[in-house]
Amino acid sequence: MTWIIVKYAITAALVVLISEVAKRSDKLGALIAALPTVTVLAMIWLYVENQSAEKIGNHAWYTFWYVLPTLPMFLVFPFLLPRIGFWLSLLSSAAITVTCFGLLAIVVRRFGIDLL
Repeated sequence: MTWIIVKYAITAALVVLISEVAKRSDKLGALIAALPTVTVLAMIWLYVENQSAEKIGNHAWYTFWYVLPTLPMFLVFPFLLPRIGFWLSLLSSAAITVTCFGLLAIVVRRFGIDLL
């Protein structure tokens, strides 16, 4: 139980750090957020918990594919934000991400990559 609390605390601290840095510097906050810190942290947790190299490798592999459909969101959201407000922009961006994910899953399945 202590280990789970430590994992939560470190992971939460990372999110808080990023949001606090972003308050002071848009660019630095975005840079830190864009780094694969959560993925690296997850791989560290998997390694420390004695998961197999295959499981850790699969985590990195699928993370790559799951990141791709999120990229359009980062272009659409700032475009929509001044036009329709925060919540509708966020909802629209999430819908676009889900759509892009579905399309990507269909395309890469033809190459033997099963994302669903």
